[in-house]
Amino acid sequence: MASEATKLTVEQLQEKYAHEQPYDLTKRINADDKRLLNCRQVDVNQLMPLKYNWAWEHYLNGCANHWMPTEVPMQRDIELWKSNRLSAAERDVVKRNLGFFSTGESLVGNNIVLAIFKHLTNSEARQYLLRQAFEEAIHSHTFHYIVESLGLDGREVFNMYHEVASIQGKDDFVMKMTEDVLDPDFSTDTVEGMQKFVKNLIGFYVVMEGIFFYSGFVMILSFHRQNRLTGIGEQFQYIMRDETIHLNFGIDLINTIKEENPGVWTPQLQDEIVEMVDQSVKYEIAYARDCLPDGVLGLNADMFVEYVQHIADRRLERIGLRAQYGSNNPFPWMSETIDMPKEKNFFETRVTEYSSAGSLEWD
Repeated sequence: MASEATKLTVEQLQEKYAHEQPYDLTKRINADDKRLLNCRQVDVNQLMPLKYNWAWEHYLNGCANHWMPTEVPMQRDIELWKSNRLSAAERDVVKRNLGFFSTGESLVGNNIVLAIFKHLTNSEARQYLLRQAFEEAIHSHTFHYIVESLGLDGREVFNMYHEVASIQGKDDFVMKMTEDVLDPDFSTDTVEGMQKFVKNLIGFYVVMEGIFFYSGFVMILSFHRQNRLTGIGEQFQYIMRDETIHLNFGIDLINTIKEENPGVWTPQLQDEIVEMVDQSVKYEIAYARDCLPDGVLGLNADMFVEYVQHIADRRLERIGLRAQYGSNNPFPWMSETIDMPKEKNFFETRVTEYSSAGSLEWD
């Protein structure tokens, strides 16, 4: 059956779409025609010429860090888990982190696909989002692989969002950032719409991936530093490197939207962002207390008060806001882990070097 378009004459089609601004196919596309939001000048799928080289660089960095969880051996972790050499408190740390990350990563992936991608009208930024969405799927795969390898109860781990108040609080906090953007009538055509979109970006890139994930990284990698649960630790190292690139992309995205739309970054919005980050710090400290009620691995909940405040200050500064806490970093080794220039090859014992490692920024 012929479509409606094929039934119309050329004149009727011109009249039907007269209100829209057609693409001039004879015009050479310039990078300056491209924008992150509300770009109607060029086809959003036109990748070249690049305008936002930072987006393409983050895409290439993500590709350079490519990995799969099933390539990481888990035999030593399985033997340790089945032994009596882990305390009940240490086991709880692992399970609660798996419980949070399993839901947190899926929320990030959903937000990319259902909210951000629709409204971001730049091809190189979208190219990165496609890569990031795949990485979120890899991370969800990782937690399934760990649960399956250790013989854990998957229903207990993946349902922890409903059982542990601090995990539910963190997840609910960021889900609220998506409500407005998922409204079918939402658009970024107005300043108010752009502000809601920026808050969504900050909620997921700065808060979820830049604050909420990092306490868990410290806890799991503390096992790895003691040469225990090294398979899980290796996988979390790769996840953390992915998340560092996600964070850097998100911050560049937020700052460029601010630059291109100066009316968006009002004093009121800045105050709202500072308050939002402060609330997230409280949620993350509550989560650390849930995971470490009596201290374990040489860690205690009070150390995470300092740590969470420290990284929150760094995130605020990178989006142009003042630091709020002035706390020191009790885990300086975290930045060394991210900046590590070499990683073990999965298939051989030799070492390979990532050319992009030096470009990653922790704070």
